Amino acid sequence: MSSTLGAGLTISHYRILSQLGAGGMGEVYLALDTTLNRQVALKVLPARFSSDPERMRRFLKEARAASALNHPNVAHIYEIAEEKGIHFISMEYAEGKTLSSEISDHPMEETQILEIAIQIADALELAHSK
Repeated sequence: MSSTLGAGLTISHYRILSQLGAGGMGEVYLALDTTLNRQVALKVLPARFSSDPERMRRFLKEARAASALNHPNVAHIYEIAEEKGIHFISMEYAEGKTLSSEISDHPMEETQILEIAIQIADALELAHSK
């Protein structure tokens, strides 16, 4: 996983600590909100997409849709902003393992699978109702 932003870089009032992941719509970083002294997840739109109106529209749509949700299994959106040409979404950081790593660590019990599936379905039901 290559990182566009390095640890220690500051965007607005967020100091990048490390990269958490990357995907088709952006890169996600663990950052410190230096104003409120709390860890957040920053989703950053890669610079190559900043001049693409369709990517920008989808990025904004994602942030607006997620910000309308209030659910324990959906990260809270704190802010969407742009600084120095970097477009980002600041959101709640939930510490823990990814579903992918949980699945690959060991075979899961049926009850664990059902618990996770119910949480996912519950969050998706809320998202689709909005």
